Amino acid sequence: MKTLVIAAHPNISQSRINKAWLEALSEQRDVTVHELYRVYPDESIDVEKEQARLEAHERIIFQYPFYWYSTPPLLKRWFDDVLQYGWAYGPGGDKMKGKEIGVAVSTYGSAESYQPTGFNRFTIDELLRPVQALANFIDARYIPHFAINDTSNVTDDQLRISQEAYIRYVNADSRIFRY
Repeated sequence: MKTLVIAAHPNISQSRINKAWLEALSEQRDVTVHELYRVYPDESIDVEKEQARLEAHERIIFQYPFYWYSTPPLLKRWFDDVLQYGWAYGPGGDKMKGKEIGVAVSTYGSAESYQPTGFNRFTIDELLRPVQALANFIDARYIPHFAINDTSNVTDDQLRISQEAYIRYVNADSRIFRY
């Protein structure tokens, strides 16, 4: 399965986690890494190129640090610009139909803080509902998210283990995900 990883980190060179995840994917067959902030530093998105890139892949993973319970601004703009009426939804808008959409996020907060009784009061899965709704709206299939929490306290061993787990997630057989 051809997988497109759309990475949206405003400062990837300063990122320990997201940069390591992308490095881990660099030698994966059938995985294309696309860094939005590197390609579009002026935030002027080439919609036709982005749509062609999406059409060429069966699975799309959005990778980003969790920002105020949401995506970084350029990824939100990418959703708004690229997933157009008549292309992704509406009459004739079937180009994303049946594709798989997943999310890989890094959070500063601990796993415990993303629980109903934790500091954030909601789980990561609950906070990712907008992306799940987006997938549903464009007739794609949402696959369970991948996350690493408490990023400021991740050890080198934990980071290596997360890289290996991320590779497995990105390359996972679709049948392991329940729809």
